[in-house]
Amino acid sequence: MIAGVAIPDSALAREATQLVREVASALVFHHSRRVFVFGALRGLGAGLEFDPELLYVGAMFHDLGLTEKYRTADQRFEIDGADEARRFLTAHGIDTAAADRVWTAIALHTTPEIPLHMAAEIALVTRGVELDVLGIGYDAITAAERAEVVAAHPRPNFKTEILAAFTDGIRHRPQTTFGNVKADVLAHFVPGFVRGDFVEVIENSAWAE
Repeated sequence: MIAGVAIPDSALAREATQLVREVASALVFHHSRRVFVFGALRGLGAGLEFDPELLYVGAMFHDLGLTEKYRTADQRFEIDGADEARRFLTAHGIDTAAADRVWTAIALHTTPEIPLHMAAEIALVTRGVELDVLGIGYDAITAAERAEVVAAHPRPNFKTEILAAFTDGIRHRPQTTFGNVKADVLAHFVPGFVRGDFVEVIENSAWAE
């Protein structure tokens, strides 16, 4: 239990935990666990019904696309993690609809607003990420709850280190940041990066007018 939230302890959840421990940095592991607890707290506070195990896998796998093992070169890092989560869940007998729900939660976790209008597990992965990374909803949970979560999963120098992890995980595939927030990361930390321009894409398309 962390801040009143029970950490899933099924065989599936334990295997998910072990997988992330083996491939991710301590930074990403602790961040992912905080995302679960923060997301669950936001869900409980809002009276939402959600599947803790699905939320746990969504939270734990949401940044797998930043790791050396699971990152690809031709798609958004969010999709890397989403693909592995769906593979993992279906391999453990989870039905397609539930696995797809987790896929969507991970794929959309950096997309503002839209996930919050979808299934609870999808919304709560985003709520957890937004709280831990952006501070959105910081006061929606209590100071005591925040302190207990951080005591269990510390975040020393987190702002600097998570930005470095984002940069390292996507700098080799800058084209995948078109139209999303990770373009801001590369603009700050990768010299010479030029973000895609939506207007220029329209104006320079093959259409005559």
